[in-house]
Amino acid sequence: MKHKSLLIIFVLIFIISCSLPQVSITQATETPIPVTPTDTALPFLPKPELGLPENPLILALGPSANSQAQIDATNVLATQFKDRTGYAVVTVIPDSYGALVDALEKGNAHIALLDPLSYELAYQKGLVQAVFAVVKDGKATYGAQFIASRKGGFKSYFDSLSQINIADAPEALAQFANKKPCWSDETSLSGYVIPLGFLNKNQIQTRPAAFVQGHPTVVRSVYAGGICDFGATYIDARKFPSLEDQYPDLMEQVIVVWHIPEIIPYYVLAFSTNMSQPMRDLFAKTIPAIMQTDDGKTAFKAAYAIEELMPVNDAYFSEFHEYVSASKVDLSAVVK
Repeated sequence: MKHKSLLIIFVLIFIISCSLPQVSITQATETPIPVTPTDTALPFLPKPELGLPENPLILALGPSANSQAQIDATNVLATQFKDRTGYAVVTVIPDSYGALVDALEKGNAHIALLDPLSYELAYQKGLVQAVFAVVKDGKATYGAQFIASRKGGFKSYFDSLSQINIADAPEALAQFANKKPCWSDETSLSGYVIPLGFLNKNQIQTRPAAFVQGHPTVVRSVYAGGICDFGATYIDARKFPSLEDQYPDLMEQVIVVWHIPEIIPYYVLAFSTNMSQPMRDLFAKTIPAIMQTDDGKTAFKAAYAIEELMPVNDAYFSEFHEYVSASKVDLSAVVK
């Protein structure tokens, strides 16, 4: 009887459990609560307008400046600029022309006197506009000359009496094809860069060059023979005093083959392209006014060795740009 009762109980439990609804229990997934980060960055503050005391224009001295007199003179110019234009101007002395071009690129120079190579590099980078050219002996530019040995069978296309070329460059320079040049050095415009530009522009291929360090050395090398067949120098390096004493027949034996036109600037006073056009125009008018005063003229001469300036623009040096480009010289490697 006892076993029969237990069996009945188990049957009842089974029937009840089967009739109850089945419930599936799933563990809840935790939904992340988005968190908005707090912005801790400082608000953007625009750079003060160029020419204000907080962001002054920077007048650069030449890298060779090493005297207190030059520094004092540049400070005089900065004061004159401020008084006449209302813009704040300070001065700096870069370590080199390469550093000066870098300063122009970074906005750390705005008015600068540049040598021709650094001007060309800054111009190619779009950093400056030429405003004035330094005048020496009444000229803002100078030329160069190709020279060769008379014994080498070369022909002159330059009339020494009239001081003019009697043939165009392609005809005069064709005789240098497959000949070896002597260049002065890689930074010389009249003794390397521009003459090479003329050869390249006229598709005249030469043998590998010899760099002999100096224009008088180029003349000596051409005279002696065996080192090179032709060379290029400033006009007229043959008259260098020690050369005439050393080689009495040099003027006869070393001939001028052709003159490169006067396309090479001495120095260029340029403004940064970071300056607005109205600002550049204002300073372009102010500089001649300063140079007309005794203090201003003295300051320009002491600071930059400038006695006379001629108004120019970049187009004035178009041939210079053309032949430097044709030379394919890496200006970034040369301007240091």
